[in-house]
Amino acid sequence: MDVQKNAAERYRAVQSRDRRFDGQFFTAVKTTGIYCRPSCPAVTPKSSNVEFFSTSAAAHEAGFRACKRCLPEASPGSPAWNLRQDLAGRAMRLIRMGALNDGDLDALSSQLGYSPRHIHRTLVAELGAGPAALARAHRAQVARNLLVSSHLRLADVAFSAGFGSVRQFNDTMRQIYAVTPTEIRTKADRSAWSVETDPSTLQLQLSLPVRQPFDAPGVFQFLAERILPGVEAAQLEDRRLRYSRTLWLPHGPGAVEVTATPDVNYEWQLSMRCEVTSLADVGIVLARVRRLFDLDADPNAVDAALSVDPVLRPLVAEVPGTRLVGTAEAEEYVIRAVVGQQISVKAARTHLSRLVERIGSPVESSFEGLSTLFPTPAQIIYSVPEPPLEGPLDPDRPLRLARRSIRTVRAASQALEEGTLRLHPGVHPDQLRTELVSLPGIGQWTAAYLALRVLGQPDDWMTGDVALIAGARRLGLLKSGLSPAAAHRQLERRAQQWSPWRSYAAMHLWRAAANGAPGPTDSA
Repeated sequence: MDVQKNAAERYRAVQSRDRRFDGQFFTAVKTTGIYCRPSCPAVTPKSSNVEFFSTSAAAHEAGFRACKRCLPEASPGSPAWNLRQDLAGRAMRLIRMGALNDGDLDALSSQLGYSPRHIHRTLVAELGAGPAALARAHRAQVARNLLVSSHLRLADVAFSAGFGSVRQFNDTMRQIYAVTPTEIRTKADRSAWSVETDPSTLQLQLSLPVRQPFDAPGVFQFLAERILPGVEAAQLEDRRLRYSRTLWLPHGPGAVEVTATPDVNYEWQLSMRCEVTSLADVGIVLARVRRLFDLDADPNAVDAALSVDPVLRPLVAEVPGTRLVGTAEAEEYVIRAVVGQQISVKAARTHLSRLVERIGSPVESSFEGLSTLFPTPAQIIYSVPEPPLEGPLDPDRPLRLARRSIRTVRAASQALEEGTLRLHPGVHPDQLRTELVSLPGIGQWTAAYLALRVLGQPDDWMTGDVALIAGARRLGLLKSGLSPAAAHRQLERRAQQWSPWRSYAAMHLWRAAANGAPGPTDSA
């Protein structure tokens, strides 16, 4: 009954050509052997001729090919992989990060903690395709984006997308799209792309599909307020928003620049330019950027759920499409969050900027304002010595923090370096919190905040956050005269109504606390 109801709901979405469902499921037509987006402009097929798949890979495995009209592989990713914390969801996040590009299923197994056979069985049962098929479909999506928006040679496209050989690349693209890579490129209109690939620096530009609405001003402002000079740069104009930063990548240093501009309907369109040492890192950069800007979220589902609350409804109406700003460098963000505990944004930026200036690694980039890589955990351990138990601290130390804070930074860096603190996309949020609070000086709030920022946990709640209380008081969500502890308990009970989107509700409360400025009042 549930399956039939789900199929009926999906068919109604297809009938209405509702683009909000693009990427969330795929519609295959048995009579044509083609699968499409729900919003495909073609004539709606009869319900008896339609079959639905949760992933494009499942449609491929069933013998269907992608529609040449609606290009289902160019739609935003499914928001399910951010929401689901089961084995299938965590495996999909790792696959999208290229976990199977350089390794086999055993590598994926070691990160998830389950046997390869169990992972394969689970993915087939849950998503209709095994790990290899899912990875192949994702590589095809990246390859198509590169074909239509860059001037890379076909062999370089294959390598950048994660294919092991040009032959595998050609066979996969023909199987999925029923055309050759050359034909895909020939039919694409690339006249809008002004930046061509530079073979000397391996620089290229790509489009970033995003579900609308998208609160681009809020996201870019959030990032701009926390800029570390040399590592990041931002430029905020009325009709052009830009954010760029340096990156540590598997094959060497790199950099990325993301630009947002509104179209005629004032819907924000995004693109990215990246510089990489090896083309094998392009897919990884793309996945990190999508997570940083929360591009695979379902803003309509989030806004609809939060609008049920009469207090949040006007906030959602004022700023639709609020996103959870993530991070492109998970290890870096742990250090930033630890340094930023219990101090202001301005103070944290001062401390972190000093750290970057003293021990950051210089890097060359053609992007304006980028010159430095954030220090690695190993560099921090080596350059930030253990403080003495007594006596004055060295005034010239890279981090001019108190003894306890320096020890926490060193402990976190040590855990990252030794691998006892795991930050890969396949880790469960509860596991991450447990590993974080086991470190000296890291409490529940910091652990919850890092689960939100590093893993994109949509249903996180930071009990004890003073900014959430301030926002709730400003909105009249709390009774007057409550003690801080009682206020936190009351707000936590109210927040249960916002599940599974409590993290997005927190963004609205933070904005209210700052009187219109996006993001929390902490320094991270």
